[in-house]
This record gives sequence, structure tokens and C-alpha cells, in this order.
Amino acid sequence: PEPAARRPRAQHGRSARASCRTHSGSSGRPGRPSPPAKHSQPPPATLLMSAMEGLAATPPAGQQQMRPNGARLYRIRKTCLKMLSKRGYTVADEELNGTAAAFVTKFGEDPGRDQMMLFVERTDDPSDQLMVFFPEEEKVGVKPIKSFCDQMQQNNVSRAIMVVKHSITPFAKQAIQEMAENYKIEYFRDSELLVDITEHRLVPTHNVLDNVQKAELLKRYRLREGQLPRIQKDDPVARYYGLEKGQVVKIIRNSETAGRYVTYRVCI
Repeated sequence: PEPAARRPRAQHGRSARASCRTHSGSSGRPGRPSPPAKHSQPPPATLLMSAMEGLAATPPAGQQQMRPNGARLYRIRKTCLKMLSKRGYTVADEELNGTAAAFVTKFGEDPGRDQMMLFVERTDDPSDQLMVFFPEEEKVGVKPIKSFCDQMQQNNVSRAIMVVKHSITPFAKQAIQEMAENYKIEYFRDSELLVDITEHRLVPTHNVLDNVQKAELLKRYRLREGQLPRIQKDDPVARYYGLEKGQVVKIIRNSETAGRYVTYRVCI
């Protein structure tokens, strides 16, 4: 009977000591709490993409009266116009600053994607023209691309942008690469143009240098092109500005100490 009566007290004692260790920290000393767990901070690219997704999911108040397809095309087309303007193409102010109401008046509440086509000229070289196509297919194949090339040939245009709903087929990608010598075609998904990424607070100001500015930069700092920091051609901002291999972009960031911090990157 006595050993049976002692066992619960021994178990109770061990439970109390375990409870004490649990609440007093790993060292077992009361009054010293265990350090808080460290949470890793997401990288800036992840924060930017999360912010972009949140903005894209919430249409502005002026677009809430439009049909979903019309509101989506309005936002995509407006971002496309801003992108072309920042690339140096001539875009009318009424197009850049156009409201949702003006869009509905011009195209209707539920317009077709073929109505969104754009034709622009570069401000400093009117012979440098570009067309923007909005194919209807969910997944674009070779046939629509051949049709776009025929339109480019008729208008004597060598550059174009496709805004696709979702993606393009592997054969279409191969066709674009094979035609790159005569026709340069870029493509963006709808989801990539719902929001202008260059207007986000996490994205610094980017200015693309021309050949003269690039030569002056290398001469001033006595550098070779390969000594500059690099930016990948498939970087979202590089794609936005249409950077080509060898082009240099000037990046201006806000600095708490210097006011602003300037760096240069070459596209590879």
C-alpha cells in the first residue's frame, strides 16, 4: 500500500518540475523567459509581387460600374500605354490620362480584344514604329503569330508586342525566335499588365541610356562594359522597358543618408 501511495506523489513532482521548465525557459531558471522566435523577412521581390497581386485584385472605384472584361481590358491597355510612353514612343495625353468613362464611350462596356490594338511611333525617330496585338486565344499558337507578321509586313513594322490571356505554345515560342531577325515580337500576359510595376514604391526610378550617354559613362569612370553591374533581360523591369543586350539603365534609389543613390546596370 505504501509504495502505491508514493507513486502518484513522484509523478506529481516530475510534472511540476516539467511545468516549471516549460514556463521558465530552456535553462530551467525561473524569471528568465526564452528568447522570441526569429521570423525570416521575405525578399523584396516577394514583397513586390504580393503587393502587385493585391493591387491587381482591387479595381479602382471608377471601374466598378464596368463589366469585368471591360474593366480588365481598360487597366491592361492603360498600363500598356504608359509602358510605351516610358519607352520613348509618342502617346497622346488623352490616352494616357483617359478615364474609365471615356474608355466605355470609345469601346463600349464589353469590348473585344481586337479593338485594343495599338500603333505607335518613337518620338525621336518616327520611322521606328511598333504595333500591339491582343489575341483572343487562351493559349496563342503559331497561326495568330503568322497573321500578326502579315499585318506588320503590310505596315512596314518590325517590332510588336503581344498581350496574351495566359500563355503561348512551345511552337509559338520557337516561331518567334526563328523570326527574330526580321520581326521582333515580345509578349506579356494579361496578369503582368494589370498594374504598372514602375509606379510601386519598392521599384526605384529607371532611366535607359542611349549609346552616347553610355559611352560618356564608360569614359568618365574608365570602365569597360563588362565591369558594370548586370540586370537580366528577363527581369520584370527590364522587360517593361524592352531592354536589349548591352543597353545600360540608370537606377536612382532614395537614400536616408545621401538623399539619393545612383547606380548603373548593363542588360545581359
